[in-house]
Amino acid sequence: MSTGRINRTKGIALAAITSTAVVAGVLFIQSGADADPKPTIDEAKKQVAALQHKAEEAGESANDLRGQITASQARLKALQTAIDKQQRQVDTVKRQIGSLAVAGYQTSGMSTTAQLLLSSNPDQFLSQASTAQAFAGQQNAVLRKFQDAQGKVTDLQGSAQSELAQLQAVQNQQNKLIAEAKANLNAAEKVLSKLSDAERRRIADENAKEAEKARDERPSRDSDRMDDDLPVPANGRAGRAVQVALAQMGDPYIWGDAGPNSFDCSGLMMYAWGKAGVSLSHSSKAQASEGRRVSKSQLMPGDLVFYYSPISHVAMYIGNGRIVHASRPGKPVKTDPIDLMPYNTAVRPG
Repeated sequence: MSTGRINRTKGIALAAITSTAVVAGVLFIQSGADADPKPTIDEAKKQVAALQHKAEEAGESANDLRGQITASQARLKALQTAIDKQQRQVDTVKRQIGSLAVAGYQTSGMSTTAQLLLSSNPDQFLSQASTAQAFAGQQNAVLRKFQDAQGKVTDLQGSAQSELAQLQAVQNQQNKLIAEAKANLNAAEKVLSKLSDAERRRIADENAKEAEKARDERPSRDSDRMDDDLPVPANGRAGRAVQVALAQMGDPYIWGDAGPNSFDCSGLMMYAWGKAGVSLSHSSKAQASEGRRVSKSQLMPGDLVFYYSPISHVAMYIGNGRIVHASRPGKPVKTDPIDLMPYNTAVRPG
């Protein structure tokens, strides 16, 4: 082999090796860039809090569909009751038609003269014969009644099918929101998994101490023996709602729960005000329209305070610039400063 060919071969081989090395280097750098760096414990807390808030947003949106689903189910039940009632009317008319058809068949094959000769009571027969035209009119009336009744059944069935389709659409939307909430909670767990065992234990211990502190600060949970010396000037229904809400301090946040031992934010408000005799929806967005709007400067204990835009969190004002709320996943029912989150509006139930 000539020296030139050898040099060319070496050059090709070197170029291939160099190219491979460059590609490998790029892939290594890209892999390093794609790999999520291990967060500090403070960074992890912030990321987890943000993901848990996103989960709460999706969860409260799913809660907001509860009212639509409940109302749709009630309409569907009423429609089915109406269908059953109308079907019974159809069945009754069908039996009338059957009786008339039998009566018509029994005499349809004979002439009037023959029927008169064979009749055991000719006078009665002649009287009945004089009403033959009326009998025919009765048949027509019954048939029209049947058609009308059957048409109503068909209309009701169509309405029920439409209502069912709408119900299924809302339920599908709710399921997507629930899945979104779960995905954000899973993402929060993934962030925590990047921490060391010691760091995860530290966060768990902090959460446990926070829950213990909240439980130590709450009044009696006995609904018949609530403490009367709460540090808030609340009376009547509002006072009762505040007492009940504070009595849940330390309980865990669980989406969709409304007591008695775990709550989401709107579930706690619904539970506390329910004990005071006021019915609220299980949705922060819906609760924002279930009371008289009050300004921040006019807040009184028991008022509901709403946060973020659009609304995705609700708390109860307890006086002295503080709120009680089911804060977020991983945190207990506890008290916090009113300005902990972006303030939106407030209402006074009852």
